[in-house]
Amino acid sequence: MKIQKAVIPAAGLAIRFLPATKTIPKEMLPIVDRPTILYSVEEIIRADIPELILIAGRDKTSVEDYFDTSYELEEILDRAGKMDLLNSIRDIRKRIKVISIRQQEALGLGHAVLCAESVIGNEPFALLLSDQIMIGQPEQPSAIAHLTKLYAETGKAVVSVFQVPTGDVSKYGIVDLKEGGTGPWNVISALEKPEPGVTASRWGLTGRYVFDKEIFPCLRAIKPDTFGEYQLTDAMTLLAERHGILATTLVGDRFDARDKLGFLQANVEMAIRHPEVGAAFQEYLRERCARAF
Repeated sequence: MKIQKAVIPAAGLAIRFLPATKTIPKEMLPIVDRPTILYSVEEIIRADIPELILIAGRDKTSVEDYFDTSYELEEILDRAGKMDLLNSIRDIRKRIKVISIRQQEALGLGHAVLCAESVIGNEPFALLLSDQIMIGQPEQPSAIAHLTKLYAETGKAVVSVFQVPTGDVSKYGIVDLKEGGTGPWNVISALEKPEPGVTASRWGLTGRYVFDKEIFPCLRAIKPDTFGEYQLTDAMTLLAERHGILATTLVGDRFDARDKLGFLQANVEMAIRHPEVGAAFQEYLRERCARAF
């Protein structure tokens, strides 16, 4: 079955980015001149997925507004003849339908995904965490498109993984795999940010998943953790036991914008690639590094 829907959870409190995120959703923080969430939305569009389900909190209305019509701004751009800017705003709206669902309590990623069940129904769906930015080559499928293709070929849920440095294991969801060959591999179990020594696995989740309806009974079956949150990784362990999950690596660049350092690194990397300011920014970096070192 072709994937018709993608889910982006956008209801977190973004405590790591306070005080900026007191009034601005983390998803709207700019990476150069584009909100962070737009990179994931464009990834979805490149995968020919026509519907996006936002799981939003009560202070995230600006995320919803971003994908709505802005009559005054569009009229000003039209009158000024700035058609490139105008078309860039309208193009996203034309190419994807956005549905917003309110997550009334911040009860973890698992709970956020479960909030989408009434809209997803029995269909398979893609799940993207927008603070994990995946940039592939223009001629290659987007990261989530690679996973939807693998799902279509196998009929199994599929997640993307990468090798985590030993000292960073506690920062990521970690999966234990039945390794052998070049992949894809079968997932045995998943842990949410395990403490050092809890697992020997170094396979971390990259925030890209494709699930089908079988994930929802697993989400309803899990219990909250010590912080009162429902973890997607617990549901993934159940799903792996009951129906199987595949894991694969992806080709392309990944930027972890969950914290300040990763966010700054993403800004630098995307600024270097920017068609308008990239060359000048690279020259600035060379000069700045020469002065510093």
